Amino acid sequence: MGELKADVVVVGAGHAGCEAAAAAARMGSAVVLVTLHRETVAQMPCNPAMGGIGKGHLIAELDALGGLQGWAADRAGIQFKILNRSRGPAVWGPRAQCDKEIYGRLMLRLMEGLPGVTLVEGEVEGLLLEDGCIYGVRLEGGVRIEAPAVILTTGTFLGGLLHTGEDRRPGGRFGERPSTGLGGELTRLGLELRRFKTGTPPRLAKASLDLERLDVQKGDPEPRPFSWRTRAVRNRCVCWVTRTPPEVRAIIRENLHRSPLFAGAIDGVGPRYCPSIEDKVVRFPHHESHTIFLEPEGVNSGSIYVNGLSTSLPQDVQERVVRTVPGLEGAAFLRYGYAVEYDVVAPRQVTRRLECREVPGLYLAGQLLGTSGYEEAAALGLLAGINAVHGLRGEEPFVPGREDAYLGVLVDDVCGREHREPYRMFTSRAEHRLLLGVDSARERLMAEGRRLSLVPERAFHVEQERWRKRRLARTVLEEARINPNAATRERVRRVAGVELSSPSSWAQVLRRHDVDAENVAAALSELEGLTAEDRRIVVGMLRYDGYLARHEHERERLRRMRHIPIPADLDPASIPGLSREVAEALEVEQPQTIADAERLPGITPAALAILTGRIARGGGGE
Repeated sequence: MGELKADVVVVGAGHAGCEAAAAAARMGSAVVLVTLHRETVAQMPCNPAMGGIGKGHLIAELDALGGLQGWAADRAGIQFKILNRSRGPAVWGPRAQCDKEIYGRLMLRLMEGLPGVTLVEGEVEGLLLEDGCIYGVRLEGGVRIEAPAVILTTGTFLGGLLHTGEDRRPGGRFGERPSTGLGGELTRLGLELRRFKTGTPPRLAKASLDLERLDVQKGDPEPRPFSWRTRAVRNRCVCWVTRTPPEVRAIIRENLHRSPLFAGAIDGVGPRYCPSIEDKVVRFPHHESHTIFLEPEGVNSGSIYVNGLSTSLPQDVQERVVRTVPGLEGAAFLRYGYAVEYDVVAPRQVTRRLECREVPGLYLAGQLLGTSGYEEAAALGLLAGINAVHGLRGEEPFVPGREDAYLGVLVDDVCGREHREPYRMFTSRAEHRLLLGVDSARERLMAEGRRLSLVPERAFHVEQERWRKRRLARTVLEEARINPNAATRERVRRVAGVELSSPSSWAQVLRRHDVDAENVAAALSELEGLTAEDRRIVVGMLRYDGYLARHEHERERLRRMRHIPIPADLDPASIPGLSREVAEALEVEQPQTIADAERLPGITPAALAILTGRIARGGGGE
């Protein structure tokens, strides 16, 4: 194998790489997918779970566009839950505990059998460039793969360094060597790299734990799948919960000098929202204990993932800490926790189509752009695959707006804003989250998936019919008047448990705060023919319609503003009336449109009016 040719080369076969390769191939391109080891395709090296708050929204949107992650999570899932149920349905977070071996096997089989994808084992040590444009990659050993588009999805392998206590060794993750040559290549191209850090907890032998003493966490009674391809899923395992006792704090404090995180051995910045146990003890000294979740890594696996106990402490300290936790006194270690440092590309060096500004044809996705999870990586991978194909065809890029999708929020935040720690998606990052719920993902994005040839026509029409039935049901509930005669009052009292004193509609009844709307909807003959999920969605549409209308109005305003560009030669400091804070924010962030400028810190409505007025008068540089 001296030389290969393709349309697209994808470097790295993790969650980002698999989505990128599959999208590009299904859109008609010839793809070579390069991985260090075939057996680690789409591996889940950290938490054996998919989804959650914010992350579940990304999976739903990926799935609506025809992505793979939700489909694979449904088939590998062993426990399904909706997180954040105490709040409105727009911010519910679907999550699936997965069998990590099944997940990896599914994705490997898919990559091996997908028409248009060629899977190659090897390490990419260099990029092929001509006149500043990419035209392929060079593997270790001299093999060249020529392609006019290259997508890098290197995960934590770029300059990877593993830490456990004083022990340091090169590696992208446990048992695997890092990628060493590619980082130097990116630096020579003029890209700024930063050092990030992530970590993972110990894995324990299930048989060594006293699980009978611990609280059990079950999945939802009626579990919901992620994907439109899946009819039903079922729970096949439970998880357990325990807490660290005060003695753990004392053990960690006594050994902080042996932690690479606090001894100065780690330069990389770790994720703020997923700190190690030693970081928790230091940052939250007022907390006497911390919650620990014990999660099976597979339905028949003897390995338990100790969620909440990520650490890079020395092995002997990890043993003392773990065996102090109730239920874990006899714990046998299958793997010790470790931290991994790796290189990432600093923000603003790629466009929102995920193409390097300085190297046409070179696309980046996943943790290489500073994200932190499987879901963020997969989302960026899908978009990179789509845009690489569009770039080859000379077509407009596919870049969702942040008012349209969490995918848009992700790209806007990761590519267009400063972030100096691993980026994690939360619902709080989306200004229009009421309009971007998991339930609306297909209706928002599935037409784009069909247009991109990633969603079959038949599947799209099946979903269209569901949307039509929901809208019709809502209209029926709004328009069907119910009068307060004796028979009607009795029906309302029996179904909804409330008194009806004036003419009303079932929509108005369902909006009442003293009504269990979902139970009422389940009993209404007007909603016969809808699934339980569709009835719940219709109820949500009715109960939140006032809020949704206001957000829709705001979204339309932003869409209009998005078309007002800010001149590249605009000098904010020369605009009378702008505060120094606003002028500096505009100078540093360099927003491309008025809609982008509105989201910057310190930008007031008055400042926005001044800026808009200056642009309307043809204002640019002095």
